[in-house]
Amino acid sequence: MSGYIKTMKDLEAATYGYGGNSGNALLKAGGVVGGFGTPHDGASNPFTAAAGLGDLYNVLYGQKVWSMLNQEVNPLSMIAKRPYTSSGWRVLKSRPIGGSGSAFALGSNAVSANISSANAATPRADTIGGVGENAVIGSGSFVALAPEYTKLYVSPKTVAHLFEFSELGMELAAIDDGVGDIRAIVREDMGKLHAEVQSKMLVMPLEAYAQTATGDIDKNYTSLLKIVSSAAEIAQMALDDVFDFNQTSNGTVAQLADASLIYGSDRTITRGGSAGSHTYVGTDSFLDAEVDFGTSYATGHCRVLTLSIMNDMIRKIRQNGGNPKVIITGYDTIQQLSDLLQAQERFMDRKEIVPTHNGVRGVKGTEVGFRVATYYDIPIIPAKDMPSTGKLTTNRISDILILDTDHLWLSVMKPTQYFEDGITSGNPFGVGKLGNQGMYRTMGETCCSFFKGQGKITNLKSA
Repeated sequence: MSGYIKTMKDLEAATYGYGGNSGNALLKAGGVVGGFGTPHDGASNPFTAAAGLGDLYNVLYGQKVWSMLNQEVNPLSMIAKRPYTSSGWRVLKSRPIGGSGSAFALGSNAVSANISSANAATPRADTIGGVGENAVIGSGSFVALAPEYTKLYVSPKTVAHLFEFSELGMELAAIDDGVGDIRAIVREDMGKLHAEVQSKMLVMPLEAYAQTATGDIDKNYTSLLKIVSSAAEIAQMALDDVFDFNQTSNGTVAQLADASLIYGSDRTITRGGSAGSHTYVGTDSFLDAEVDFGTSYATGHCRVLTLSIMNDMIRKIRQNGGNPKVIITGYDTIQQLSDLLQAQERFMDRKEIVPTHNGVRGVKGTEVGFRVATYYDIPIIPAKDMPSTGKLTTNRISDILILDTDHLWLSVMKPTQYFEDGITSGNPFGVGKLGNQGMYRTMGETCCSFFKGQGKITNLKSA
């Protein structure tokens, strides 16, 4: 059956012209001259017997550059973007009385003039505002009170990637079996990398902030795993040696500074004990998000994900005044959640997500919208780089972030821009080389104005 294509080998032969006296093989006085392309199976090459023709063969690679990498940027795409307008913001850190927790706290301390912050956090139930008839101002518990405020500082971070190509490389790419415009191809792939790196920064593991060789990590965007954390979590990670030092022998609070410092304020971690038996205690504050890591990060305390863990976290966030807008986790955890729901004959709903940019909402449709799974009507966004926190070395699954993006955003000072200069621009002196240099640059920083409205579930394993 002449001309019948059954295998990839037949397709290559028909396309590139070898075998079966067909294709673009040419018969000349000097013998058979093969077309562009050499069979993958050298034994079937009909031209191997022709002496001196080896240099006529050229493997045709094709002009398109195919990516074998998953360079999705889901965390970067889903977090809200706002223009950078200030170097920080003022926040209410504690009520005048009743503390800084989500619920109004009570205790045994009588409210009086000049009451200390510590005592004001747990006022006596009969001194929180009820006064007698014709009460005297300034007497008893009827005294002037004041909320506690503080300032958080945020400095834009610069994320940049530089690349270059020589003049000779650009010219050669346009001839022979080249890729054509090498600048266009490299620009596209470097642009993907630039976005992917920013996405990776947003889900950088919290333990990376306390590694001995990562002193410049504060030049990156602040990770969501660091923002959505607490003093209790950081203290427990230090206690269980999740960080890159041995707390029982040489761990110091100073080594935790990069992990605990956030927007110019510090989540207070106190070290006690002595060498060989150090302890760490975190002090609760307004900087704490809701974090569920179980009883500890020790290997034996890694938990199997349950619906109760998910539901408890969503409930706590809502009790704190947050309104979860998105769940970000890894594909492995999404599979575990799906298996849990199917086992109970319940299924994930689907929801169409329409991204927004600078307040401009897209139009529904296949071009700008996409459908994702939801849990309690909260969209679940998969992130391929989502870390898994804990000491267990096997079967760990990705952490879960449950975010209120009304209070969590990427503050953009300069959106992503592309710069290029060099010999094709008539200015080789600018780059100092006979070629071109290109650069992508973005300036911004991740910001949070309400920590207790964010949640994180860590220390999880598969069933």
